[in-house]
Amino acid sequence: MSKLVSLIVPCYNEEQALPLFYEQTLHIIEQLPAYNFELILVDDGSRDGTLRVAKELAARDARVRFLSFSRNFGKESAMYAGLLNASGDFVAFMDADLQDPPALLPQMLTALTEEGYDAAAARRQTRTGEGRIRSFLSRRFYSMMNRLTHMEIVQGARDFRLMTRAYVNALLALSERCRFTKGLFSWVGFRTKWISYENVERVAGETKWSMTQLFRYALEGIIAFSVAPLSFASLLGTAFCGISLLGFLFVFFRALFCGDPVAGWPSLVCILLFASGIQLFSLGMVGQYLARVYTETKRRPLYICRESNLPEEKFVRMG
Repeated sequence: MSKLVSLIVPCYNEEQALPLFYEQTLHIIEQLPAYNFELILVDDGSRDGTLRVAKELAARDARVRFLSFSRNFGKESAMYAGLLNASGDFVAFMDADLQDPPALLPQMLTALTEEGYDAAAARRQTRTGEGRIRSFLSRRFYSMMNRLTHMEIVQGARDFRLMTRAYVNALLALSERCRFTKGLFSWVGFRTKWISYENVERVAGETKWSMTQLFRYALEGIIAFSVAPLSFASLLGTAFCGISLLGFLFVFFRALFCGDPVAGWPSLVCILLFASGIQLFSLGMVGQYLARVYTETKRRPLYICRESNLPEEKFVRMG
């Protein structure tokens, strides 16, 4: 009996790219007659004609499924929705902009079926076509994540990976609301084969990730998998207590032996303002963690589905 491969494709304003993605993916699928395929297109509240294109593809090809959110919930929620509704023996994440080359699928399937790996993941060897500042910050982020979390998050790693059913079930067992999937991939373990490829630019449209969104995503990853910021705040507070004690002793003995009044009120004000800033910074770190706890305790659904042609409705529907 043929194995089923589920391809999960999060889509946000991909009206132009989606038909091109389908054509290229179909070309690769036709070269793999030993497998059955399903494409799960997750429309993350797009504002263009992405849902219309998804419906047209579903009308042409029974292997195409679509699931449309009631609003934009973010890529992490779209990925989780795809996992929840994928029924394949093997499951893959792919971007609709073709920056995840479908041509890697045969090599990935070989890694899982013949080489004994639990997952095959893609990583970019180069970042050709990407801005220098963006590339620099991305490299620094991965280095910092590896140091803070003691997990291996490979430089240039993409969300594009093919996974066994056991791997997928492990990811689904992690039901947190504040998700950082790249970290979850590493946290669950399993044997992963990394496949390197040259960077590919978007086939159509524009990137949906601004620098602000990338910063928030990085912050989410650090908070989700490390308590280092809290430890840093504690160490910083301890250091300032020590400095203040030394300063007090210096002023006390100077006044005791020298009898000189201590001048420098402007300096004192600057020091107080700096110390207050450190306190607010540390309090902000604590607040970030408390915000995540607050979000988790509310237990709101990760997404709400407005429309779908999935045979099993594993999503939240209004009404």
